[in-house]
Amino acid sequence: MAFINKPKKPITPFKSNLCTTLFFIVLFTIPVLFLLHTPTTSICTSFATHVKPWSGDLRTALFPWNRLPLIEGHPPPIALKIAVFSRKWPIGTTPGGMERHAHTLHTALAIRGHQVHVFTSPHLNEKGLLSLKLNNSLGNLSNFSPYIHCHEGEPGQWRYNKAWEQFLEENQSKPFDVVHSESVALPHWFARQLQNLAVSWHGIALESLQSDIFQDLTRKPNEPISPAFNRSIQGEVPKVLNEIRFFRNYAHHIAISDSCGEMLRDVYQIPDKRVHVILNGVDNHEFGKDLRLGREFRSKIGIPNNASLVLGVAGRLVRDKGHPLLYEAFIKLIKKQPGVYLIVAGSGPWEQRYKDLWPQVLVLGSMNPSELRAFYNAIDIFVNPTLRPQGLDLTLMEAMMSGKPVIASRFPSIKGTIVVDDEYGFMFAPNVDSLLEALEAVVEEGPERLAQRGKACQEYAASMFTASKMALAYERLFLCIKKETFCNYP
Repeated sequence: MAFINKPKKPITPFKSNLCTTLFFIVLFTIPVLFLLHTPTTSICTSFATHVKPWSGDLRTALFPWNRLPLIEGHPPPIALKIAVFSRKWPIGTTPGGMERHAHTLHTALAIRGHQVHVFTSPHLNEKGLLSLKLNNSLGNLSNFSPYIHCHEGEPGQWRYNKAWEQFLEENQSKPFDVVHSESVALPHWFARQLQNLAVSWHGIALESLQSDIFQDLTRKPNEPISPAFNRSIQGEVPKVLNEIRFFRNYAHHIAISDSCGEMLRDVYQIPDKRVHVILNGVDNHEFGKDLRLGREFRSKIGIPNNASLVLGVAGRLVRDKGHPLLYEAFIKLIKKQPGVYLIVAGSGPWEQRYKDLWPQVLVLGSMNPSELRAFYNAIDIFVNPTLRPQGLDLTLMEAMMSGKPVIASRFPSIKGTIVVDDEYGFMFAPNVDSLLEALEAVVEEGPERLAQRGKACQEYAASMFTASKMALAYERLFLCIKKETFCNYP
């Protein structure tokens, strides 16, 4: 028997890097996906359906602090001086989710009597004049507004070193009781100097890695892998490793979803007492049920009276928000159900494609909160086809606050925090067939049944997702950081 030994081909650097990347993807992603798809709603569901008394050290609580029956009418036991690092502050522009969160939270805390100082970048329109204007006009606590400190530099360009200098100067006059960083607005080499710091994570690299995978799965069979996808995947794995190493430099971590809290404890290895789950909240004065407003808005934008069902989607019209899924699924749906309409609130690369589906699709562009209130009231159900497991879209909370059920991607953050009960809506795997199946189920139920679901959604949202609930939870955490006796509950 003869053996033919073929010469081995040399391994190129590219193949070596690709093999290394794939190894780390398998090493991290598969275990984490298994972890994230284990049931995470046991605590959530028990609190949602049967709120039981809880007492002890709040730092050991594994459930969202929004569930605590904190009393809104009572003033805080002490007024805190709070420093906030935020890359942007929403003044005169349509803000992103993180900026809206920061503005809603810290305005509410200022109204409650805390002295809030926000360190942020110059405004996009008013440049250097804004810093002086804001500090003089908004920096008056009698107006219940935060002090805004805009550092020098180009509008919209965050320079953390300049913000840090402003912080140190203000800290000398009277030390801050607590410091709050919106994600990595304050880098870890500054953060490790502060034992009274809490950081809110609106997305972490491990979730971004999952997002890249889900986005690539939307690729057609004959469509080549995007070079950008390869670059992104190769960059995300080292980023995850770096985060696991440097996250420990932050004294306290605030996760905005139950699943993010689990990842910080179980994968990022942050001690339990330093991880706290506080869900985002929305202004319940801006978002609420208003049937008359909804009818008027439908008439204004041209939805016919004989429409069998009206769907709605809001946010940036980009790939990672799941628009490849919704676009294709909706085309298939209206071939069978021509009476179904879709209202799109947002702008982005997928805008023109949706416009090509007129009159079944109405694209309204970006909308301010007052316009969004009318939008939510005009639809029968809200669709969130996101391919991003990270963070937690405020649009889901706004829709539920407006009395609307939701259709959402079956990600642990959404399943464990938003759709904690089947009555609140429908979930689907992030692919076209699963979304289409969910849409067909919605059409079969019809508006009357969806309205019943919406009532349950509104009740749950009012108990969990209000700005006041969020502000009270953050206040209690900040008090706990200031003085350990405030950690004991009740």
